Amino acid sequence: MNPLQRAEQAVLGAVLLDPDQLAHLDWLAPDHFYRPVHQALFAALRTLRSDGHPAIGAEGPVPLSWVTDAIDEAGRHVRGLTAAYTHSLISACPRPAHAPVYGRMVLEGAIHRTVAEHAVRLHQVARADALQGEVEGALRSADVLTGVLTDLARRWGTEPRPVAPATAPAIGPAIPPPVRADQVAEDERFLLAVLTEQPKAMAEVVDWLRPVDFADPAHGQLYRCLGALHHRGEPIDRITLLWEAQRRGLLADGTLSGEQLTALCDDVIPGSAEWFGEKVMRSSLTRTAAASARAVRELAEDEALGPGRLINHALHALGPLDEVRARWQAANGTPAPKPPAAPPAGGPPAARVQAARARSSPRPAASPSAQSGPVPAPASARPPSRGHP
Repeated sequence: MNPLQRAEQAVLGAVLLDPDQLAHLDWLAPDHFYRPVHQALFAALRTLRSDGHPAIGAEGPVPLSWVTDAIDEAGRHVRGLTAAYTHSLISACPRPAHAPVYGRMVLEGAIHRTVAEHAVRLHQVARADALQGEVEGALRSADVLTGVLTDLARRWGTEPRPVAPATAPAIGPAIPPPVRADQVAEDERFLLAVLTEQPKAMAEVVDWLRPVDFADPAHGQLYRCLGALHHRGEPIDRITLLWEAQRRGLLADGTLSGEQLTALCDDVIPGSAEWFGEKVMRSSLTRTAAASARAVRELAEDEALGPGRLINHALHALGPLDEVRARWQAANGTPAPKPPAAPPAGGPPAARVQAARARSSPRPAASPSAQSGPVPAPASARPPSRGHP
């Protein structure tokens, strides 16, 4: 049994042993649990509390009805929950007073799962967009993932900000969809041919198209040569391009050959550099989205990362996609998206967030004079006889 499952059992066992522990777990939601039976049971316990069950705030032993009513309520939504299983949950809890710490463990597991699920969804949508030559789905999924990371940071009580990991996650090379690889390479060749044969074509794309946007590294190097000639104000044609490629060592190291460059320039067809450039940008954006999604997923699967570091590293992994997206919007003349709205004021109070992140160190008991109104006694002050009869 993994630590996360033990933590889920422990937090449920703590609440079954001490119903008043629910007051310290308001920041924990049923969907933070991995197992459906645990989700249903925790939701049932919260429902009993909101309905004013007699076990809440009662002194002395916890009535058996607290367990049986929880089983009945949870049984409306899930099968297989028995009294024997609830007693195994009780046995799995070392100390009911540590419920907030067990709950924090459950929340950590939920954050890792949530980030991984949305990263997988972004990767799938980016691949689908690449097959169709679209980008809208990938951009929407990226926005959703960014919003999820921001919300998780708020719930965890940390500031969402991109932070580079000390060691980059190991991810495989980006592989374009097989049915589109040939089309992408053809678009890149046509663009380079147009840029070489049309003297003013570079001005149409140089502001937003970059060498890294080309799937073929050799094509990216050729575009870099064209950009250098354009920047220096020198004439651009197949001869000057071949000369620039030689000066950069691309012929000597085998990146290109004179025959390849000649064949590329012979592929020239009538067309707009801007139109071909936008097609290259679409491909670049979906490839970058897929690569960012895989990086985020690798981070989410690293159990050694705490939620705060996971969220900030994931935001950093989305940075390359944000950069490509900004250039895509510049190419299309579309306005930049509005920044995400501030989280609603009704989020978890700071005290509850702090409880979620607390360790199991003992807390000083509040003096009776400092309490205003009736407050349930802490678990440590309860009579030793409190338990199930």
